Amino acid sequence: MTLNISVLGGFALVDDLGGPYAAASVSSRRLLAFLALRPRENLRIAVAGAMWPDVTEHKAALSLRATLARMDARSRELVTVASTSLGLAANVEVDLRSSHALALRLLPREALPNVADINPAAVAALSVELLPDWYDDWVLAAAEDWRGLRMNGLEAQTRLLVAAGRLPEAGVAARAAISVEPLRESAQAALIRVHIAEGNQSEALRVFDRYSVLLNGSLGLAPTTQLSTLVRDITR
Repeated sequence: MTLNISVLGGFALVDDLGGPYAAASVSSRRLLAFLALRPRENLRIAVAGAMWPDVTEHKAALSLRATLARMDARSRELVTVASTSLGLAANVEVDLRSSHALALRLLPREALPNVADINPAAVAALSVELLPDWYDDWVLAAAEDWRGLRMNGLEAQTRLLVAAGRLPEAGVAARAAISVEPLRESAQAALIRVHIAEGNQSEALRVFDRYSVLLNGSLGLAPTTQLSTLVRDITR
């Protein structure tokens, strides 16, 4: 049986039939989430130190050992334990890993798009935060990395969807990128290009004007020449 750990949009455990099940304790969920954000094998000392950074190495090791001992049987099957290392079992899949691979496939501008990489499910896969409302340092670091990658991925999806003439879907991807970071000019430019391709000049100008106000109010800046050029012909 393939088991799935979801860390996008929140933590969840799901079997291959789509049925959810719950880890027995908060400490079990934290450990499974930590391993889901890391490569298959991790030194136990490194896991303990990252998860319990405010105690001595010895106490962190004891906390890790106690967490493993208290895991319910089903959750324990997800973890491979060696004398010096921990990892997820080979049959465990993680949504972040597949979405991370999706984003990387989209980044090369010369790459030919895979239809599955620009369908609505693929756009949705890049539109979700990593473990929202988790504030451990190891989560925040991973979430920031994912944030940057998925914005690039969403902008690439927008570009590819525009090229394919799938403009409503391109708008969805561009708005998802903007929702991650409204001040990011490249995301705003992506949406403006969608509206121009649709022939919706007033919408393109509305996006530009709204972004100009937001940027000035937040940072005291004006849009770059590159962005202004996108709407220059409309305003003539």
